[in-house]
Formats: sequence, structure tokens, C-alpha cells
Amino acid sequence: MGSTASIVWSAPGVADATTHLVAVSSLNEVITNLRNVILGLLVGLATLFATVGGVRYILAGGDPGEVEAAKKTLRYSAIGYGVAVLAPMLVGILQKIVGA
Repeated sequence: MGSTASIVWSAPGVADATTHLVAVSSLNEVITNLRNVILGLLVGLATLFATVGGVRYILAGGDPGEVEAAKKTLRYSAIGYGVAVLAPMLVGILQKIVGA
């Protein structure tokens, strides 16, 4: 297992803040953690794009240019969700290439 380091910082009149640093035991764990962070960002951004696209579509008021821009935004959000779904497979390929 990994060792744990602890950093304690304190100043007069301020509550103690403790940070636990965990040593990573393998490259496999680093890649998995990186995948989880990227996956969360992708899903969050895709949700933001879907929301913006939906609002643009509602507010388009029948203007063909605005409707097309809203559809394009919704298309990009769908691509973002697709990449997020494929991320675990892409990480698996990366792990095989690296040999982890």
C-alpha cells in the first residue's frame, strides 16, 4: 500500500487546515484517476452545451439562423456525451500501449 503524508498549517486565530497527500502506487491508478477527472469534465461541459442549445432553440423565435445555431450546439453536446461514453475504452487502449 502507499504511504500517507500529512501537512499541517496553522496561523493564530485561524482553524487548522490539514491536507493528506496519498502516494500513488501505480501508473494504472494515475491513468484511472485522470480518466475519472476528464470524464467528469466532459459530462459537465456536454450538459452545459445541451442546456445552452436548448435555451437558444427556445429563444430562436422561428429565426432559421438561430435555429440552426441551436441545433449545432445540441449536436456538439451529443458529440461530447459520445466521447465521454468512449473514454473508458480509450483509456484501456492507452493502458495497453503504455503497458500498465
